Amino acid sequence: MNSRVQELKQFLGRAGRAALVEVAATKGSTPREAGAFMLVSASSIFGTIGGGQLEYMAIDKARQLLSPLEGEMAARRPDGAPSGGTTRAPSTARATPSGGSAATLPSRGRETRIEVDEVSTTLDVPLGPEIGQCCGGRVEVLIRLVDGSLQHELIAKAEAEEAHLPHVYIFGGGHVGQALAASLALLPIHAVVVETRADALEGMHEAVETRLTPIPEAVVREAPAGSAFAILTHDHALDFLIVAEALRREDAAYVGMIGSKTKKATFRNWFLKSAEGGQAQFDRLVSPIGGNAVKDKRPAVIAALAAAEIMTALASHGVHALASNASERAMAG
Repeated sequence: MNSRVQELKQFLGRAGRAALVEVAATKGSTPREAGAFMLVSASSIFGTIGGGQLEYMAIDKARQLLSPLEGEMAARRPDGAPSGGTTRAPSTARATPSGGSAATLPSRGRETRIEVDEVSTTLDVPLGPEIGQCCGGRVEVLIRLVDGSLQHELIAKAEAEEAHLPHVYIFGGGHVGQALAASLALLPIHAVVVETRADALEGMHEAVETRLTPIPEAVVREAPAGSAFAILTHDHALDFLIVAEALRREDAAYVGMIGSKTKKATFRNWFLKSAEGGQAQFDRLVSPIGGNAVKDKRPAVIAALAAAEIMTALASHGVHALASNASERAMAG
């Protein structure tokens, strides 16, 4: 399993000199939130701050900061202006770092502000037609050279975030399971494919954890609170056992089962009469996964719809959990 932390370490290990480009503050509508970041080296990038002209400007400034020659040339330009840019003296300027330079680009009354010193650059950019973006907000971007201390900080932060990622368990590594795993591998979650058959786990996406077990329902009991469960094995009876176990988890964010209306009705009859389940528990079951608005049964399509459905459920569960925790703290206080 290749995680985001491993990818970060690999990038830093081969990048040589790198710069951290971080969204420091936002106003109004913006592509990314404060805290979003990317890393820039002389030849590659890791992550994104939202794309578009803002990102291109930031990459350009980061590479100027990385290159002693570029930095020297930038410092020699009038007011530290970027190459090809037009500058004027700012009417209200923030303090410029000692030994640094500042530039303000005209933008129809809303100024793009650039401050530069030897180890950092700050961009304060309005996202309007002046730079080819129409978000309407404003973004402040901080660009810093990555030293040993900052590198350790980035890795520690990534490890902490990874430890708190929501878990999504896919039971079944068939065609839909493989497609769903590939879709979820792109998202900020910890995906786990659980199978009873070793060959069904072959070729799984490298960002996905795999578990081979003869008792898959036991994995449900061990899952962290707030997990999502997508059940789509090769065996209906096995599906029923796993779904029943998942529905007993009141802290589950999502329980979905692949299948038809007939399969869902059959499961309901068994769950209520033989598995000692309750109607309220059954009502939490999502089946078929991915909904039925799109009449397309190709695995990749089902996977895309299910992935969106699962992410929506995880987000909703997270909001409810935060509200519940805040309420408990208020009552305790």
